[in-house]
Amino acid sequence: MTTGKVRIGMIGAGAIGDVHMNVFKRVPEAEMVAVTDAYLPMAQEKAKVHGIERVHDNPQALLEDSEIDAVIIGVPNQYHAPLAIEALKNGKHVLLEKPMAIDAESARTIVEAMEASGKILMMAHQMRWTGLARAFKQHIEKGDLGRIYHGKTGWFRKKGIPGWGSWFTRKDQAGGGPLIDIGVHMLDLSLYLMGNPRPVSVYGATYAEFGPKKRGIGTWGTPNWDGYYDVEDLATALIKMDNGSTLSLEVSWAAHAAGLGQEPFIHLMGTEAGGSIVGDKGTLVTHAFDQVVEAEIKHLGGEDDRTMMSKHFVSCILENKEPISSALSGYTNNRILGAIYESCKTGNEIKLNW
Repeated sequence: MTTGKVRIGMIGAGAIGDVHMNVFKRVPEAEMVAVTDAYLPMAQEKAKVHGIERVHDNPQALLEDSEIDAVIIGVPNQYHAPLAIEALKNGKHVLLEKPMAIDAESARTIVEAMEASGKILMMAHQMRWTGLARAFKQHIEKGDLGRIYHGKTGWFRKKGIPGWGSWFTRKDQAGGGPLIDIGVHMLDLSLYLMGNPRPVSVYGATYAEFGPKKRGIGTWGTPNWDGYYDVEDLATALIKMDNGSTLSLEVSWAAHAAGLGQEPFIHLMGTEAGGSIVGDKGTLVTHAFDQVVEAEIKHLGGEDDRTMMSKHFVSCILENKEPISSALSGYTNNRILGAIYESCKTGNEIKLNW
């Protein structure tokens, strides 16, 4: 860091890469110095738009660039593990988009590479950083909810299958459908708010009732009608923790979900109070004088979620501290997701040994 700033390279110049390149302009301690993409003209275009000095022909060239301190990996899921591992071996810190990998075994190899490298690896779970999530976490840490014994979380999209036939809908490239795409966000945030209990068993089921028939198509991603669809479009699960608490999870890309909204939601139930986040609204509920009493959870101020997340990544590098959304959290998420898919396949509850 000869300039006094963390010098960052971006792997992936698509939609999520563009978000990161924009956000890091607001991080004074960092500088985006290089970008690459499988489609080189896109990387060249984004370099001009964002004022990035170097465009590398491929990820390996970027990872071998000695003037880069850290990389952001924003590419299809199947490349997360190989690129993260190679980045760590090349002495780079890593900000990795979700999910950590397409399966738990691949995620475990990332954790091992991180431990061997001594570098920082942080998962890009921006939902932890919203003003509402931070406020909810404060209430929980103050003990306002008491002991949290059950949670219910999910995200129902009624007509939102992304990029039909592209990598989004191919298990070998994405790892799964809505469960690993948007379910991982809700799982991660719920476990974080619950105090990161360790999952010990999972029972789940998945369904593919829309995608194989080319129904329920959304607007995100570019369809490939010559491709195929072999992932779920709805998933449900019950997760048991080592402290006796439970979490139910339900997500869909497409569903006849009458009476249900399409906003992400979390409901946590504690011995002293309950709390919920539904979209951008938060509520606390308790009993007083034999009545149900509700109060609004007010958003904490400050910068937007992605800016705060990005600044946290840089501060972890500069101060050599573990990120809030650590590699272990990414691995834990992948283990749960994998157990849900395995439970659906076998029809049995899956035990998680640690």
